[in-house]
Amino acid sequence: MDAAPPGLVTRGLDLMVHRSVVRGLRGVWVRGHLPTGGAILAPSHHSWWDGYVLFELCRTLGQPFKVLMTTRQFSSFPFLRRLGALPNHEIRAALRSAQAGAWVVVFPEGELRPTGPLGALQPGAGWLARRAGVPLVPVALRVTMRGQQQPEAYLRFGAPTDAAGLQRGLQHELAALEAELQGSDPEQPLAGYLRVAGSGGSQNERLAGLSRLLARVTGDR
Repeated sequence: MDAAPPGLVTRGLDLMVHRSVVRGLRGVWVRGHLPTGGAILAPSHHSWWDGYVLFELCRTLGQPFKVLMTTRQFSSFPFLRRLGALPNHEIRAALRSAQAGAWVVVFPEGELRPTGPLGALQPGAGWLARRAGVPLVPVALRVTMRGQQQPEAYLRFGAPTDAAGLQRGLQHELAALEAELQGSDPEQPLAGYLRVAGSGGSQNERLAGLSRLLARVTGDR
């Protein structure tokens, strides 16, 4: 059997991730000043969804995307290179990408961690930003179940910082996002965030109009 054309494979993977986000999440919401041009994004990493959410954000914005993965993860899914994944030893490729205008995602905690306080941050994100001459941007990222059927993803972009200020900046954005989640109506999206991707809402939201119509027809109150 002939191999599939590379472009077809890439489009298929792109569509797979997009559909996963659209079907699996109520939405993706963003707040803060997004960098223009190349940058190193340093997000918290407490959910399986994190890479997909960041990819979908860049896909929606038309922003070139790269993400560093551990060698073990990359060896299991090498085809993700087609969507911007790089093994974490390909530092020169990451530098070139940031200098060429891509957002290069580096999870500074180094691994997926339980939701809660930040773990110790690795120096790679700050080093890359300094060498590439691009902003280092802390990003609080939470994928959470609230008052609807599907989980919701929230990204809060902080002010650019340097390696020494990354821990403080990321902690600040995470604390602010947690306070917003705690102080909000769980059935409504967080105020001040822009929805950039996701499904048409939970089942009860999609059926709200039909429910009102049925109530009128049946007389149920």
